[in-house]
Amino acid sequence: MKTLERTAVDRGTPVLQRDGGRIVSIGYIAESDVKDAYRRWAPVYDQTFGYIAAQGRRHAVECINKLSGRVLEVGVGTGLSLPDYNRNLEIVGIDLSPDMLEKAHERVTAERLDNVTGLHEMDAGNLEFPDESFDVVVAMFVMTVVPDPERVMRELARVTRPGGTVMLVNHFSQEQGVRGWVERRMAPFADKIGWRSVFDVNRVMVCDELTLTERRSIRPFGLFTMMQFAKDAERMRRPVAAE
Repeated sequence: MKTLERTAVDRGTPVLQRDGGRIVSIGYIAESDVKDAYRRWAPVYDQTFGYIAAQGRRHAVECINKLSGRVLEVGVGTGLSLPDYNRNLEIVGIDLSPDMLEKAHERVTAERLDNVTGLHEMDAGNLEFPDESFDVVVAMFVMTVVPDPERVMRELARVTRPGGTVMLVNHFSQEQGVRGWVERRMAPFADKIGWRSVFDVNRVMVCDELTLTERRSIRPFGLFTMMQFAKDAERMRRPVAAE
């Protein structure tokens, strides 16, 4: 059985893996690629990928509605999830795509979503919020899109208060079977389709202060996974041992 061995993960360069003796790209996405892709997707997003991802989005919002406080949705897109949040939650959304945000603004106005207090064009890898600004931070279908997922994950943790929640809904690839074969064949076209088909779960497991509390597969077909993390205040205060 062939295994894939990661050989390089550098910001600004393609991510490569070794498939047996052969080097294959698993997809690189620049910020400009994201904006270009979602400029194309914006007019039809709700009827295409938005429809496919509906189950994962609704499940995440149902979980968040059991919580309280201030929520940051990273990658808010056209705002499909915004009407589903409980009105007692204060919602702030960010997205890199101005075309997607325009649709989100229209939705907020049309549905009179007074609990949505801000929609901002912003880089998920450089959030313009102070530390510990939010009780809940959620990123749905974002991590396979951003150029530097590890950096984004650390930013999500940074802006979450101690004791707060970080939630992901995302596609994670598999190496075996027909699905794995298809995902690897799609990988070189990441910059064109706007997301990585090959994406390992370890790329989001980079924050010591985040403890994974729940992980479950989401319909349809288990293509997406929901992961819920708790921000551990004790780990943040623990001194780093001298080397």
